[in-house]
Amino acid sequence: MRATTSTSSSRSPSARPGSGHGPSLGSADRALVLQGGGALGAYQAGVYEAMADLSPQLDWVAGVSIGAINAALIVGNAPEHRVARLREFWNQVSSGWGQQTPPGPFGDRTVLNQWSAATAVLFGIPGFFQPRCEPALALLGGNAPVTSYYDTGPLKQTLERLIDFDRINHGDTRLSVGAVNVRTGNSVYFDSLQQPLRAEHIMASGALPPGFPAIHIDGEDYWDGGVVSNTPLQYVLDMHPRTRPLQVLQVDLFSARGAVPRTMSEVAQRQKDIMYSSRTRLNTDALSANVNLQQAMSDLMAKLPEQLRNDPSVKALCAQLRHEPIEIIHLIYRNRPYELDSKDYEFSRATVLDHWEAGMRDMRHTLSHPDWLERQTHHGVTTFDLSDDGAAASVRRPKLDLTPDSATAPGKR
Repeated sequence: MRATTSTSSSRSPSARPGSGHGPSLGSADRALVLQGGGALGAYQAGVYEAMADLSPQLDWVAGVSIGAINAALIVGNAPEHRVARLREFWNQVSSGWGQQTPPGPFGDRTVLNQWSAATAVLFGIPGFFQPRCEPALALLGGNAPVTSYYDTGPLKQTLERLIDFDRINHGDTRLSVGAVNVRTGNSVYFDSLQQPLRAEHIMASGALPPGFPAIHIDGEDYWDGGVVSNTPLQYVLDMHPRTRPLQVLQVDLFSARGAVPRTMSEVAQRQKDIMYSSRTRLNTDALSANVNLQQAMSDLMAKLPEQLRNDPSVKALCAQLRHEPIEIIHLIYRNRPYELDSKDYEFSRATVLDHWEAGMRDMRHTLSHPDWLERQTHHGVTTFDLSDDGAAASVRRPKLDLTPDSATAPGKR
């Protein structure tokens, strides 16, 4: 179904980042990677709005759960309508009567958030999910012949109204969304480069049990991709051709780092943060070290005598080891003091706006310091871990760069 379009002012695309300042990968493919995180996903919408002010051009968007919904809203609309569609979605899911209570001058923000979360549990979220009216759930509990507490039919209607799936399936920007096959337990990615995508594929990526039901697609049932891995970065890096440079903006909603909890609520929140952060830093560091070592070996083999370099087995090995440069720019949402373990299903309008504004602020802060993102090596993986405290980015560059024209710059952490 083709999404309707509204009249809005168009942005004139500017030069792609990397053509002058910042990461100097002017010809690189640009990917946006969006982690799952429920109501926290408004932060990603704010990041995208700030990024689109500079340039709306993206080659690939990948997401899991709410990240998949945001990704589909981006890819499934013309660049000049993307922010409006994102805002329409987030306005709708924060439009319930329980989400409309404004924070008063003397009100406790934590109490307001808990009220909003409680009404979401009891009454659902407009355009997203609604409680199942199943007497069997009350009578039989865990033995009831149902497989979820909520019905996500409203989400299907919302997606089909706001997203142009023809654009997704035939446009220039690739979309990939992660899910889990319920029968096999394996991670699966629905990819517009490989198959036509429908609203059901986006819903499958966000079908978190036991709240939401599995989505049936082509004879198989699928759950939320976050059950296995909440971050699609590994898929993007695995599937991207190593013969092309790549620049990734990764936007995470859960931070693996945090304070030691002191209350039961903080314990539940900390557990959720650790579980859904998907060990992003650890995985990125491991992948970077592996790719950088492969590239260093390729550089070293290029110095072999010509006879050895032309040996078919050596040439084949070099081709497998050589990588064009990869840059990973990492933004992470940071918890606010008033947020508790309900933060991923707390959809109050005040909180949605807070998350959106935080994403815009963090992205604009990053874009205002292009010197943080300057590339100093010609190969391998460089990661930029962006702080929210006003400090410079923490940069990890390849430590082994053996090309003659490259300066070794170990960077800082």
